[in-house]
Amino acid sequence: MHCFRSLPALLLLSATALAQPKVSTPSGPIDFEEYEPVSTLKVAEHKITRSKYPFIDVHNHQYNMDNGDLTKLVTQMDSLNMGIMVNLSGRGFSSEVAASTRFLDQALANTHKTAPSRLVLFTNINFANIGDKGWTDKAVRQLADDVKKGAKGLKIYKSLGFNVKDVAGKRVSVDDPRLDPIWTKCGELGIPVLIHTGEPKSFWDPMDRFNERWLELKTHPNRRRTKDDSMSWEQLIAEQHNVFRKHPKTTFINAHMGWYPNDLVKLDSLMKVFPNMNVEIGAVIAELGRQPRAARAFFEKHQDRILFGKDSWVPSEYATYFRVLESDDEYFPYHKKYHAFWRMYGMALPDEVLKKVYYKNALRIIPGLDKSLFPN
Repeated sequence: MHCFRSLPALLLLSATALAQPKVSTPSGPIDFEEYEPVSTLKVAEHKITRSKYPFIDVHNHQYNMDNGDLTKLVTQMDSLNMGIMVNLSGRGFSSEVAASTRFLDQALANTHKTAPSRLVLFTNINFANIGDKGWTDKAVRQLADDVKKGAKGLKIYKSLGFNVKDVAGKRVSVDDPRLDPIWTKCGELGIPVLIHTGEPKSFWDPMDRFNERWLELKTHPNRRRTKDDSMSWEQLIAEQHNVFRKHPKTTFINAHMGWYPNDLVKLDSLMKVFPNMNVEIGAVIAELGRQPRAARAFFEKHQDRILFGKDSWVPSEYATYFRVLESDDEYFPYHKKYHAFWRMYGMALPDEVLKKVYYKNALRIIPGLDKSLFPN
């Protein structure tokens, strides 16, 4: 005889079966955030702690270059085979022009004393008081003066478009006309603009079980964007693209691959539309490492316009970048689970492509770098 359960009982069973269980361990139950299994897959491993060729990191941040002892930093660079580090925080974060200027002056003096050819600085724009009479002219003069002193480029932070406001309290868009003379001046000076606009699109998406950045948003809630944010992801990116379009004679380096490393078909189309746009790979190696065949094809196609960048100074994390770019390893972990819980695969880039990404493209795009530090 068959035993039939009532509908409520069946629904209860279904809900129980679908509920995510907590796994019991000798130390107690664990949640998803703690679950980090060790792979049992037996495959070849090539853990690379030193790059095959010397490289230029075009996206780094150092906040003690003005008065710190840089000897240890250069020693750590040597251990990675880093030829040149580009510090994008050349004028610091101060809203006071005088304090920022002192930082740049002192940082240039300090780097020249320790390793003048190894440590390079980009300058920054002080957006305080934008909208005041003469602000644009003053910013352009300051930029030219910084370059004359030794700055090799301009870095624009993501604050532009997000929370930079003018003297009237209005948001300053990335493509604000008051900034056009700055982009034009960079083109005249022959320096690149490394620009960071927005964040990953997933930060604007609902924080639910379908969002693959859920764990990152849970552990770093300040990164989440909501409907209360004044700017959508699409509008921020469109504003950035307007800048590229309006200033074809200025060279731009789009930070984090323009937040399209997970859509290389779209990024490929943008590379065609904006020939003055280059990209760097800081903080997006996890996206490339999960699509090695598509990523390799993209790198081979656009090998003259991709630069190496990391975005944060954690020497041990460079190994993931080297392994994805150089090896053909399979299914190896990323260095931050919350950033990428998936596994990586190596692209095994050809040597000539690797050399361009590591140093040749940067040597061509950034003026005044010491080419003698690198092979032909």
